[in-house]
Amino acid sequence: MGMIIGNILAIYRKELQGYFASPLAYIVAGVFWLLSGFFFVAILLSPEGVINQVAAQDQMGVPTPPVDVAYEFLRYFMSVMGSLALFVLPVLSMGLYAEERKRGTLELLATSPLTNWTVAVGKLLGVLTFFTAMIVPLLAYEAIALGAANPPVPPAVPLLAHLALILLAASILSLGMFVSSLTDSTILSAILTFGLVLFLWIIDLVAKSIGGSVGAALGHLSLLENYNNLVQGVFDTSNLVVFASYIILGLFLTAQSIDALRFQRS
Repeated sequence: MGMIIGNILAIYRKELQGYFASPLAYIVAGVFWLLSGFFFVAILLSPEGVINQVAAQDQMGVPTPPVDVAYEFLRYFMSVMGSLALFVLPVLSMGLYAEERKRGTLELLATSPLTNWTVAVGKLLGVLTFFTAMIVPLLAYEAIALGAANPPVPPAVPLLAHLALILLAASILSLGMFVSSLTDSTILSAILTFGLVLFLWIIDLVAKSIGGSVGAALGHLSLLENYNNLVQGVFDTSNLVVFASYIILGLFLTAQSIDALRFQRS
C-alpha cells in the first residue's frame, strides 16, 4: 500500500509541476479569472444585479417576500462558475494522455510496472489540484462580499457550494481523462469532452420530455441537477454518490483504455 501511495504521489507531483510550468495553463487560468471577476461584479453591482433589483423593488413598493441577497448572489455566482467550468475543464484535461500519445511515451507508461489505476489517480489529482488553485483567489472577494451580509451567511452554505464545484470538476476531469486516452489530438480530446459533458449537463431536459420512471432515472444522471442541488444548500447524499460514480467511472474507463494498449503492445 505504501508503494502504491508513493507512486501516486510521484505521478501527482509530475503532473502538477507540468501544469504550473505550462503557458497554456496560465492562459486558461487568466481567462477564467477575468470572466469570473466580470460575472462577480455583474451579478452583485450591475443594474440587473441582485442588490439593485432588491433596491428597485423596495423603492417601487412592490410587495415581495423577504430576499436573502447574500444567498441569491452566491447561488447565481456559483451557477455561473459551474457553466465556466464546462468550458475550462475540457481544456485542462485534453492533454492528460493525448500528449503522452503524441510524444510516444504512452507506450512506455502502459508497459511500466506502475498500475493503470495508479497513473490515472495521480494525473487526476494533479489537474484537480491546479483547478482548485484557480478557484482559491475567488474565495477572497467572495469572503468580502458575504462578510458584509446581515444576517451573516452560515459557513456551511458557501462551503457546500464550493465542494460541489470541486466535485463537478473532478467528474468532468475524470471523464475528460478517459477521452484523452483515446486520441493523440488534444484539440479533438477537448471537443469530445465538451460534447460529452454538455450532454450530461443538459440530460435533465431530455428526462423532462420523456417523463415517467425512465425520465426520473435520466434526470438523476444530470450534472447540472446534482450541482444545483448542492449549490442551493441542499445536502443530499445521492448527489455525492452521482459525482463519485462519474469520477470512478472515468478512472475505470481510463485504466481499461491503457490496459487495452498494453495488451496490443504485448
